[in-house]
Amino acid sequence: MRHSLMIAGLLCATTAAAQDKPVLTVYTYDSFVSEWGPGPQVEAAFEAECGCDLNFVASGDGAALLARVLLEGDSTEADIVLGLDTNLTAKAAESGLFAEHPALDVNWSLPVDWADPIFVPYDWGQFAFVYDKTKTETVPTDFEALAASDLTIVIEDPRSSTPGLGLLYWVKQAYGERAPEVWAGLADNVVTVTPGWSEAYGLFLEGEADMVLSYTTSPAYHLIAESDDTKAAAPFTEGHYLQVEVAAKLAGTDQGALADRFLAFMTSDAFQSIIPETNWMYPAVTPAAGLPKGFETLIRPEKSLLYSATEAAAIRDAALAEWQTALSR
Repeated sequence: MRHSLMIAGLLCATTAAAQDKPVLTVYTYDSFVSEWGPGPQVEAAFEAECGCDLNFVASGDGAALLARVLLEGDSTEADIVLGLDTNLTAKAAESGLFAEHPALDVNWSLPVDWADPIFVPYDWGQFAFVYDKTKTETVPTDFEALAASDLTIVIEDPRSSTPGLGLLYWVKQAYGERAPEVWAGLADNVVTVTPGWSEAYGLFLEGEADMVLSYTTSPAYHLIAESDDTKAAAPFTEGHYLQVEVAAKLAGTDQGALADRFLAFMTSDAFQSIIPETNWMYPAVTPAAGLPKGFETLIRPEKSLLYSATEAAAIRDAALAEWQTALSR
């Protein structure tokens, strides 16, 4: 009986200690928290130094992530949102739901200058159409060539996916007023439109399409993790649209100091060294050890396309309407 009481006491003490740990809730996208994504390693690394419980909550893709937070408003349980990009930050900032972070002394490894008081970048990449070199011999070098070809593609929905939204801006910036014409040409190449990146890439790997909207860095996964060099990204002469992924804390968080600590941790070598071989993107701060072997084989587009956050917000509805009109015919 005495041992039973002792064990019960120890269990209560352990439970109480666990409950005493502050909990930091981070909303993010599905692939980030998958078993092969950065989430598990990031959680272990941050919890080892914070004395807290880092709780990731998956919520679809990036655009769906913002939609959820906007819907929840001040009642959201999120302390941080991780997985927006520069095409969404203007809308996020206008909501008033996000707060500024303390100044960070960081030497960013980004292809653009960065000085945003709310959003902290953690990785970046460039959108591209990925294909299988053993199946596709004639590779298009721009959107018009793709539209003129018989190649089939899988793309993501711009209303729920950051890659899908990035594709709208890519076409719009490359072709301007001719964007509706380009979309009309691409419509019969599109096999399906998926809610997010994971579904689209899965269909491509299953052979449901010749190409998939992804990133110039996607072939690195196959090369490094699978020793498979059959996947490649098609270089487009009009340039490739840039994506910078960011995180920010919610203004209503009751874990403000811990949220700031996590945002600062995101810029550390401990976090950034995880990104290349789990999120398969370029880190926002190059790790001390550099990029993994295999990244040097990736295409490096000579021209990067990018709208500012304000410009992206201003043209979003028009670009979306052009896309919807073309694909509904």
